Amino acid sequence: MASATPCCPATGTAPGRFKSKSKSESELTLPQIFIIVVVCTLVYNRTIQLRKQQTEGITAATMGGQSPPPTMGINSPVSCNLLAFNKIPSGSPMHYPEVVSTQAKGWCCYHEFYWKSNIMLGFQNLNQAKKLHCIIIKNLVSPETFLLNNVISTYYKLNKLVYAQKVFDHIPKPNLFSWNTILSVYSKSGNLSEMEKIFNLMPRKDGVSWNSLISGYASRGLCYDALEAYKLMLREGLVNLNRIMFATMLSLSSDKGWIQLGKQIHGQILRCGFQSYIFVGSPLVDVYAKAELISDAKQVFDELPERNVVMYNTMISSFFRCRMVEDAATLFFSMPEKDTISWTTMVTGLTQNAFRKEAVNYFRKMMLDGFPADQFTFGSILTACGGLLALEEGKQIHASIIRTDYMNNVYVGSALIDMYSKCRCIKFAEIVFKRMIHKNIVSWTAMVVGYGQNGYSEEAIQIFCDMQRNGIEPDHFTLGSVISSCANLASLEEGVQFHAQALVSGLISFITVSNALVTLYGKCGSIEDSHCLFNEIKFKDEVSWTALVSGYAQFGKTTETIGLFEDMLAHGQQPDAVTFVGILSACSRAGMVEKGYYYFELMVEKYGIEPVVNHYSCMIDLLSRAGQLEEAKDFIQKMPCRPDAIGWITLLSSCRIRGNVEIGRWAAESLWELEPQNHASYILLSSIYAAKGKWDEVAQLRRGMRDMDVKKETGFSWIKYKNKVHIFSADDKSSPFSDQITAELERLNYKMREEGYVPDTSSVLHDIDESEKIKLLNRHSERLAIAFGLIFLSPGLLIRVVKNLRVCHDCHNATKIISKITQREILVRDAVRYHLFKDGNCSCGDFW
Repeated sequence: MASATPCCPATGTAPGRFKSKSKSESELTLPQIFIIVVVCTLVYNRTIQLRKQQTEGITAATMGGQSPPPTMGINSPVSCNLLAFNKIPSGSPMHYPEVVSTQAKGWCCYHEFYWKSNIMLGFQNLNQAKKLHCIIIKNLVSPETFLLNNVISTYYKLNKLVYAQKVFDHIPKPNLFSWNTILSVYSKSGNLSEMEKIFNLMPRKDGVSWNSLISGYASRGLCYDALEAYKLMLREGLVNLNRIMFATMLSLSSDKGWIQLGKQIHGQILRCGFQSYIFVGSPLVDVYAKAELISDAKQVFDELPERNVVMYNTMISSFFRCRMVEDAATLFFSMPEKDTISWTTMVTGLTQNAFRKEAVNYFRKMMLDGFPADQFTFGSILTACGGLLALEEGKQIHASIIRTDYMNNVYVGSALIDMYSKCRCIKFAEIVFKRMIHKNIVSWTAMVVGYGQNGYSEEAIQIFCDMQRNGIEPDHFTLGSVISSCANLASLEEGVQFHAQALVSGLISFITVSNALVTLYGKCGSIEDSHCLFNEIKFKDEVSWTALVSGYAQFGKTTETIGLFEDMLAHGQQPDAVTFVGILSACSRAGMVEKGYYYFELMVEKYGIEPVVNHYSCMIDLLSRAGQLEEAKDFIQKMPCRPDAIGWITLLSSCRIRGNVEIGRWAAESLWELEPQNHASYILLSSIYAAKGKWDEVAQLRRGMRDMDVKKETGFSWIKYKNKVHIFSADDKSSPFSDQITAELERLNYKMREEGYVPDTSSVLHDIDESEKIKLLNRHSERLAIAFGLIFLSPGLLIRVVKNLRVCHDCHNATKIISKITQREILVRDAVRYHLFKDGNCSCGDFW
């Protein structure tokens, strides 16, 4: 039975069959023959050129850049044309015009499918791709394998792996290119089981095959499998090595920090002669740079015969990674050409190395030179503005972002939130957050951290809960941030709930979460629980030690604080500025002047930490509490900077206790210059005058407060009961339990007098009768909160009270006696420290 001969879809005529023509029709002139030959030659050359370009392009996309040698099958359009001419003998009745016409039409038809098959590679619509595939099936009886390989790649890009596999299964004789195409499909899609199956079925493998296998493992994080596959390939010899393979293995070495593997691959690169390839040189530089072997990275860079802009960008980034800022800038200016990535690398590197002002200047120059900023440029420059507290520059960059397409970019939006939060413009951060169309974990975390940094701890907890209601699961950084907000509020109940969430989710294994929990329990007065959590941390860093040191220091346990600090040094941990704030404050609260000076000098001389205003405030507090007011004044006058408000208030408070009018007036006047609206200078100096009976001066200060419109901060104390916070102010009668609280206070006052309690009215600044002063003391906010706790909290439970101001001496003495007569433990956290009252004593040792 004769087989059917396929017809050309363009002419409908069987290839090689022609109608006979009359002799008159077949005669051609010499010029006509010449034109026909020229046309055929041009068609042939153009076909070879286009075929070569397409083969190289598709091969680079699907096979990693290695192009197979160009071949012409027996059925290729060019071969058909040549055969047609070769089969016409001299003097044949066959006519050249018809031969050329018929074969050219057939070639044009195939050429159309050839280009459509390559257009398929850019299709985003599955229906369009399937329609063209159907046309190929209908019109081509035996499509060339190369064409079907393109169809396979198209279906992969449209995420139709089943279709891709079916096309491959119907290739009658798949070549190596076909096998590599389907192998690449499964490698890139992450279907590693099918990838391994295809690889094992391959009759022959080349470097592209091995590269697909290794890349598939590496892209899914199976680094050891990728390494084993690489070793297995090397057993077959070095013939399969190529630049893509080297680049993949170098990236793997860089990501995992396997510097020895990177060096071995470098040796293979030299052996195989690939050291001059930029594609290999860039990841090789990155390997050495991440291992901080910058001299080796520089040597690789210098030995490259040619360097493109990518290579320069990689080397600049390497310099920044090793904190070689000047070298990075020098190389940047030596670049023959720059692109947006070059400028972004400079802005990012300078920001990460704390050269924020320089980063802003580079960004300005980038804009003036006409380079467009991308999301990474905007993200880095906004980070620099946040670090500089440069609100105006940040607003200008925000305006530039609005004029681009990056306003709805989640990365840029998160950077804007962070910038406004650091610049203390939390309302602007809220607006940016609410207008974001798409939010991810970074966006929500930026808002949680922003609220916490600006003192809006309750809002931070609320936004965290909103995030979870929106189906976003927290990461370790988000959870650590919200726990820190609970610590700032001294809200142990919510903190315990987040502690439970950390245990269930497994995030407690992250050091950021563990450190936040240590801080939480320390700030909530549960120092024993804080220490237990500290002991459970497997790998402690300096933040872990600092959190516990600060917790003990705030609790007034000076001996334990110093012991912990010495243990920290013995374990090889490097204390930072925050650690020394903790140890210095512990010394000040215990009156250990010599020890405080020792640690201050140790910080400067041994650890090279430049003292900041917090350290100086601790030293002022140290001398003032010890009664060395003249020494404190002399220390202030020798400081390289002026104290902040806390430093002056500390000195003023000690002057009030010691009754030193002269230094007290000097401190108050200095505070007026710094913060004219700060009420503490007026109140404390008034207290000093009142203690000396100088009521005219007191009245003058009060008139000054009225004239300056200075408002005294209202004292509040709060206690939590049944998930509700009960807030009290002095002489507060707004509580629905006011009558019960008043009765409880009267009962306590009666028993306190029996224990020898004598009210200390020196803190009352009003020129009124003594009995009236006592009544005012009895209605201080902390006493109302303590009475509430005694009424409603079960016996045996710790009474936790938080106060926004410092506890006065009379309330401190009264609370000690209350703890004795009621046999209850009372924990009061004021603006300075924790006071744990138990059996008539306080943990501060009456020194605060």
